[in-house]
Amino acid sequence: MAERIGFVGVGRMGANMARRLKESGYTIGAVYDMNTSAAQTLAQELGTTAAQKLQEVTKASDVIITVVTDDKAMKGIYNGGLLSRSKGKVFINCATVTPDIHVWVEGKAEAAGANSLEACMASSITQARQGTLYLMCGGKQEVFDRVKPILEKLGENPRYIGPAGKAAQVKALVNMVMNINTAALAEGLGLAQSLGLDLGMVREVFSQTGANSRVLQTDGEDMQNRDHSCFFSAEHAAKDSGIALQLAESKKLNIPLAAATYRQ
Repeated sequence: MAERIGFVGVGRMGANMARRLKESGYTIGAVYDMNTSAAQTLAQELGTTAAQKLQEVTKASDVIITVVTDDKAMKGIYNGGLLSRSKGKVFINCATVTPDIHVWVEGKAEAAGANSLEACMASSITQARQGTLYLMCGGKQEVFDRVKPILEKLGENPRYIGPAGKAAQVKALVNMVMNINTAALAEGLGLAQSLGLDLGMVREVFSQTGANSRVLQTDGEDMQNRDHSCFFSAEHAAKDSGIALQLAESKKLNIPLAAATYRQ
């Protein structure tokens, strides 16, 4: 019998992950979101319950996936009843938060007789829907192995990084470099336009040279067309670069490009 999956946080990423698992044959035990309307709408779509309290999600599920905004939100849910009667349950945490929070969550879960795993996402809303997320996982190897079948429905070849907090460190680096690349590409295309160059041609040349990047592939055309639909907000980008800067500060490293991008 497939494990029942609960969701805490059903914004665009969480909702599409829930849809994907439902289509993959899993029962969605319950969903919860501070935006009660979003939770109710998704629950109706998936034939499940929109929980009024966090403990209801845990009670109705074997594995609980959390997709919340930041450190404060993570502390709020884990201090707010999510671990009530959670013995034997597994919590998979997908938010981009500081590594120390994942270590803290693991300790809280183990004290309650449960297990936790960080599954940091480096992908888009479309990939969440299609089950092609890139997942970087941290925690105990045996916990990763237990939930790997679920992770494989959400993403292709989920990557085990190491103990709790390590995947979050790698995710911070991913987003730090991505944010720097995004700022660099925007400046390059802006200068190209001011020089009267054809931006389609410039993007093609970039793609064949050392100026190529994943950001060029995913965002270059939108930048050229000034299509600024928000799928990853500047606020979230700043939060993620800020996490990387905190890590650098803890190691007494100066990373000026990351700092400049954060200020921008």
